[in-house]
Amino acid sequence: MSRSLLTLSASLLVALAACDGGSGGIVDPGGEDCPLNPSQVNVAGNLRAVGEGCVQDRYTSELWVRGGWAYTGTWSRRGATGLGDALKVWDVTGSAPVLRDSVIVADAGTLGDVQVSDDGRLLVVATEGGRGSIVVYDLANPRKPQEIARHSSANTQSGVHTAELARVGGAGGKLYAFLSITSRGSVVTVDLSDPRNPREVWTQQTGSPFTHDVFVRDGILFTAGWNAGTTVWDIGGGGRGGTPASPVRLAEIRTANGKVHNLWWYHDPSGARRYLFVGEEGPQQTGVVSSGDIHVVDVGSANWAGAREVAFYTVPNAGTHNFWVDEPSGILYAAYYTGGVRALDVRGDLGACTEAQKTDLRDDVYGGTVRLCDLGKMGREAGRALAGGGAVSVWGVQMVGSTLYASDMLNGLWKIDVSPLKR
Repeated sequence: MSRSLLTLSASLLVALAACDGGSGGIVDPGGEDCPLNPSQVNVAGNLRAVGEGCVQDRYTSELWVRGGWAYTGTWSRRGATGLGDALKVWDVTGSAPVLRDSVIVADAGTLGDVQVSDDGRLLVVATEGGRGSIVVYDLANPRKPQEIARHSSANTQSGVHTAELARVGGAGGKLYAFLSITSRGSVVTVDLSDPRNPREVWTQQTGSPFTHDVFVRDGILFTAGWNAGTTVWDIGGGGRGGTPASPVRLAEIRTANGKVHNLWWYHDPSGARRYLFVGEEGPQQTGVVSSGDIHVVDVGSANWAGAREVAFYTVPNAGTHNFWVDEPSGILYAAYYTGGVRALDVRGDLGACTEAQKTDLRDDVYGGTVRLCDLGKMGREAGRALAGGGAVSVWGVQMVGSTLYASDMLNGLWKIDVSPLKR
């Protein structure tokens, strides 16, 4: 699926960085080999892409941005040599991301989640395709992450697909990593209060047959259990006495067609916590076609037992992956693989629509048909990016200020101006 080769000089720099463990200070050759550039993707109606950091040697996976630096993972194998074992380090202070380093992670074939801790001190990377693990880096120098620990066990050996960092117990609480072990359909919780000595405190089968991701907020853990739906756990904020080491199950929520991949519990500017957004990941062919809808669950005022699906959003011939929500503005940004990025207005009552704005959705997993509000028919799409201007496969999104960063499996890292949607 590779569209062009890196220049010889760039390839040599990558090789040198691999030899010295990622301290080579790789400089982006300028993007001259990128198959797409901002002018090509800025078609009519699109949010404007202002810059691109090109990656052609590997497929790009997840991203995290903090303090002028961005970190992106790599996925699987691209071409003959592009193994998904490189953590890319970017300077994003300018209009276009500039590649500054490429840290090679030993015994890994795919890097899933990458995330910086809330205090900016640590970077955690999930690994698959070799020794399933999380790798913990010190960010005293954010340009050159330094490995300080690697955690692997019998519970993670088959591969850590995602790793979400969350502090439980308020600002002074403990930092944990919540790991999704896709092939086992399980979650593993790791205490990172001593980051040089990570310690497992809980593991549980939560998915059928997979567990793809988790979401943690206000002492509530949500697990994305594929056809088992979404499970909600009290780990300190649900009033049932749960802790990260001993969660208490609060509810199980099913959405049409299962395949629950990712989640976001939305807190709107009024303080309401009414909606849970559920991403469905269907079959895809990288860079060609994808599938899967966004499902909207009304949870009332965190009354988990009464949670029900009320709406959905679909893009023909494209499927969603990961979300980021600009909560003050009420805009959900969804990575939509081959459909680029889609921005949805999620303010107000998403379950109130006319009959003409509803769609019958066939539920092939749980059976029957459900009639739901269709956010597309309701005019809730607020914008698009990287859509209709060339081949893309957008994996993840993150907003910082008025810039949305998007990781694109085929092309690398994009900066997108979303100031028109800021409120």
